Amino acid sequence: MNCVHRFTRWFSRPLACALTISQVLMIAPVQAQEPEIGIEPIRPNAPILWRPYRPVTVPPARLGNSDRMQILIQGGKLYLTVHDAIALALENNIDIENARYNITLNAWNLERAQAGGALPGVPSGSSQASSVQNGQGVLGSQAAAGVSLPGSRGGSSGSTSNATVSQVGPVTPVLDPTFQESDTFGHQSNPQPFTGLSETANLIRGVRAFSGSYQQGFLTGGSLTINYSDHFVNENAPLDVLNPSSAPGLSFSIQQNFLQGLGIAVNRRNITVAKMNLEDSDLNFKTQVTGVVVNVLNSYYSLVGDYEDLKAKQDALDTARRFYDESKRRSDLGALAQLDVTTADNQVAVSQLALVNSQATVAQQQLQLKNLISRTGPGAALIADVDIVPVDQLVMPATDDIPPIKDLVQTALANRSDLVVERGNVKTAEISALGTINGLLPTGGVLASRSTQGLSGTQKTVQIPGLPPFTSDPYFKGGIGTALGQIARQDFPSESVGAFFAMQVYDRAAQADHAIDQLSLRQQQLITAKDMNQAHVDVTNSVVALRQARARYEAAVQSRILEQQLLDAEEKKFNLGASTPYDVIVQQRDLAAAQSSELGARISYQSARISLDQTIGATLDVNHISLTDAEKGKMSQASQLPTTLPGQN
Repeated sequence: MNCVHRFTRWFSRPLACALTISQVLMIAPVQAQEPEIGIEPIRPNAPILWRPYRPVTVPPARLGNSDRMQILIQGGKLYLTVHDAIALALENNIDIENARYNITLNAWNLERAQAGGALPGVPSGSSQASSVQNGQGVLGSQAAAGVSLPGSRGGSSGSTSNATVSQVGPVTPVLDPTFQESDTFGHQSNPQPFTGLSETANLIRGVRAFSGSYQQGFLTGGSLTINYSDHFVNENAPLDVLNPSSAPGLSFSIQQNFLQGLGIAVNRRNITVAKMNLEDSDLNFKTQVTGVVVNVLNSYYSLVGDYEDLKAKQDALDTARRFYDESKRRSDLGALAQLDVTTADNQVAVSQLALVNSQATVAQQQLQLKNLISRTGPGAALIADVDIVPVDQLVMPATDDIPPIKDLVQTALANRSDLVVERGNVKTAEISALGTINGLLPTGGVLASRSTQGLSGTQKTVQIPGLPPFTSDPYFKGGIGTALGQIARQDFPSESVGAFFAMQVYDRAAQADHAIDQLSLRQQQLITAKDMNQAHVDVTNSVVALRQARARYEAAVQSRILEQQLLDAEEKKFNLGASTPYDVIVQQRDLAAAQSSELGARISYQSARISLDQTIGATLDVNHISLTDAEKGKMSQASQLPTTLPGQN
């Protein structure tokens, strides 16, 4: 019995562990969360040799909304604070999502500029190496002697074509190293009408040609080229003293521009402009975010005002109905004429129409706000039938605390991203103008090259009747190793140094390009100066508008208080029989108009405050918005609704 107990206890432990592991494996996939998809292109994951030739993977466009919206929907209503409305817009607004791609695009444009070269899409000429060297074999001897016979073309070669591209200013050399390899294998039969060299009417040749090159451009305006080639020939010519033979070659060449295209600043201008555009990407994105936030704030507070107006219209309707009931009761008692009841009934109809119009305004404003905060549009199933309930209300501050206009202007010039970008555009235009200025110069430069060749093969003795036997110099006897040794020892070197110069008569194209560039630069400078001056005007107008809005609000408050007092007094007079229903209705209308004016003044003040913040570039700071979070599309601060929501108390 003890043995059974021990066996059961020993076996139950691994069984329990196995069951626990299986449960963890089953639960883990459920608890795992999918990683958040970004918009950055994903570089290929491949060995380094062919990684550059694999395409990047661009994630699909993010067309869904963030999960923040679902958290804020309770009881079929979307409760929004100002912070949540802004957060939803920054996470879901399509215009902002589209602007995020500009940052990535400019980063890739910078990488393209750092590669150098001409404009994208320009074809470059390439050709295969000749399949035979001068002096190698029968055909090489004929080519060296300047003899061209039928079928004597050395082998297959690719056609070369040059493309001319209209590009203002000198073209930056290709800065990425370029390797090129060309191999040719051939079997040829060439008829020989003159058999003195080949001793055969049909020259049959087997050829193998290998050619490789390395090219590298530099920001100074120069370039380096290294070429290597090897030609192997095996033919049926009895008079060949080296057959088969190998003829490798190695050459170095450098070229440097000394007029047009000289200088690091000129050849680096596109890279510098691309870097500046990348830096401006954040500023342009900030401008886009600021615009959307301003639209959200105006739409949000307009909706708050519309709800208050709706409540005021409902109160006015309730008041009109109570007055109608009182008028009808007095008419039944014979204390009022039927015309007075009709007048009161008409006021009810007018109040009902005002209520319907206010309800329509609320619906339209909700539609506009939904479109700003939802990437799927206001017709999406999640929010289509959901009413937006603003949590924050319109609050008038006790004071404005407006700094001096001079200080506000300085703040605007320093903080407004659109003005900073405009000043940067002037610098960008000045850097780009380096190309057109340099393009006025003639084309000139120097080039130098050094090359060495080798030759080796199987040595043969040739016997010609009437002549003593002859063979090749023993120095050329051997295989490819012998020829490569000749190259390493520089046994057969060749050097060359040259210069080139070209100039355009009149040079009208370059003159026109430079003049057009400078005129465009002057226009950009004037536009920037105008916008800087306009910033001063905008700040002044915004301050004036804010002060006027406060004055209108204070006057509207006094008017509303007065109208309320007049209505209360008129109702007391009516109850005492000293007033007519018409006078009471007039006071009701005046009070409704005063309430509407006060509400309009509060909304105007809020809009003026928002406009002033935008004018001085303080919108994001005032609303505590992180540009880093906006670029990521995920706000770090979580949503927190109050314990008691509007309409629940």
